Amino acid sequence: MTDPSLGLPTITMAVPMPGFPSHRDFVLVRLNEDGLLYAFTSIENPELRFLVAPPEPFFPDYAPEIENAVFAALNTKDPDRLLLLTVITAGEHETTANLLAPIVVDRDSMRAMQVVLSGSGYPVRAIMNRNF
Repeated sequence: MTDPSLGLPTITMAVPMPGFPSHRDFVLVRLNEDGLLYAFTSIENPELRFLVAPPEPFFPDYAPEIENAVFAALNTKDPDRLLLLTVITAGEHETTANLLAPIVVDRDSMRAMQVVLSGSGYPVRAIMNRNF
């Protein structure tokens, strides 16, 4: 499925994001040429968007364990087909990434869910490298 206004693939939340139960369909809008920042934008309400980024360039050692229940909800078995996105909070003095609750997207089905990595020790506000 593609959002006709933007021509982008629709990402459907298998489980709604906490606090946003009526928003299930999103598109990923690239915000820079490097592909480091995206707006995870609701199709139902384009004003609802989350700044997201793949964690690898900023946190190269970030390798969370994804539980089997997530694979089942996304209807996939292949961890190599998963895309992890961290939700970014841009501040005046520092920018942080939520490593505790990444958005996990199956690249094949375009189904996603935000996963809380309970007991992982990952922070909600990990300070991002200022070079980006």
